[in-house]
Amino acid sequence: MTAIEFENISKQYRLGLVSTRTLSHDLNRWFQMNIRGKEDPYLKIGEVNDRAHRGESDYVWALKDISFKVEQGDVLGIIGKNGAGKSTLLKILSKVTSPTTGTIKARGRIASLLEVGTGFHPEMTGRENIYMNGAIMGMTKAEITRKLDEIVDFSGVERYLDTPVKRYSSGMTVRLGFAIAAHLEPEILVVDEVLAVGDAEFQKKAIGKMQDVSRGEGRTVLFVSHNMAAVRNLCTRVIVMEKGQVVFDGKAEKAISNYIAGQTYKQIHFPENSQVKSVEIKHINRNIHLKVKYNGDRIIKQPNLGFVIYDNYDNPLFGTNPINLGISDFGKPKNKGEVEAIISSPLLTNGLYPVSIWFSDGIQRSEDDTIYQEEKCISLEVENNGDLYFQKNISAEGLIIPIVDFKFK
Repeated sequence: MTAIEFENISKQYRLGLVSTRTLSHDLNRWFQMNIRGKEDPYLKIGEVNDRAHRGESDYVWALKDISFKVEQGDVLGIIGKNGAGKSTLLKILSKVTSPTTGTIKARGRIASLLEVGTGFHPEMTGRENIYMNGAIMGMTKAEITRKLDEIVDFSGVERYLDTPVKRYSSGMTVRLGFAIAAHLEPEILVVDEVLAVGDAEFQKKAIGKMQDVSRGEGRTVLFVSHNMAAVRNLCTRVIVMEKGQVVFDGKAEKAISNYIAGQTYKQIHFPENSQVKSVEIKHINRNIHLKVKYNGDRIIKQPNLGFVIYDNYDNPLFGTNPINLGISDFGKPKNKGEVEAIISSPLLTNGLYPVSIWFSDGIQRSEDDTIYQEEKCISLEVENNGDLYFQKNISAEGLIIPIVDFKFK
């Protein structure tokens, strides 16, 4: 059964203003829509929501023609860069704001945790806010009372239950907010990044509860997060958003790989005065080759190339630099040259791996010594790594391909 259906959802904003705040625009919109019976004329203008670049129009599309369905019991992850439209989509679902065009059909009660303090009255106590939130969701006082002990125990804020919420820390507020949202039996639970405010213990506890809600109780969860490990462990399906549109919809592993691929670059653009002119990384015949070329006025005495290779969940797999390896012979000091790191037989599973680069003259990380530094600026693509060792297509779990030999007696 379909729990939520998004049909051609779009959201347009005018930059810098609430509504249009321009009398001529408002009159024109009213005349075209109410007198002439035509569509909003400002729907035909506007640009994609690219926050990094100045545009030509004052109108931007935070969302543009979003359509997809969520089945009952699904845990749907929504990932993307800041400004991709994730929170806007959930705010429309939660009726915090309305779409410019399109409709959403949702079956059942929705409990939303969109930001710290969502739905809380700061002057009311934690206990009073529990009852208020339950009443808003249509629950009776008796139903809320039956759930009260569970909510308080899960949140871990019993000592402050009769204290006004305005005196809670952000972590305590999130704990209570999530406990209310998860335990008051909504058919749809919406969580937007706020769990990042909580400590590691609570994040693990909250993810476990969302799994119970979906798998054990058949309720639907929409989860926005930048924590790829949490998305992978929790979500049965993930959509990737970019500039207000859905660019991928599928299984968690493929969605995360797609997202990571969009965050990294195979060609780096350098500042005009950069002494580093090129960085390239390749996986060739069992080995990884990382090469940096430099050319400029400065004489480099110790061309120190540091790097870190990451997995899709921001975990560093391996990193080093020549000085850390005890290398002392850097050749003749010069202003032009190249440094190549060769990593032998890295048994990585196939996929894309972000790489951070640091290039300096010497070991010091001072501003004077660092020539180039960029986090996850390039990606390493590994293909058919396992075939080189096994000579046939054998699947492997995890990131590392071990060479395993079984003996039977």
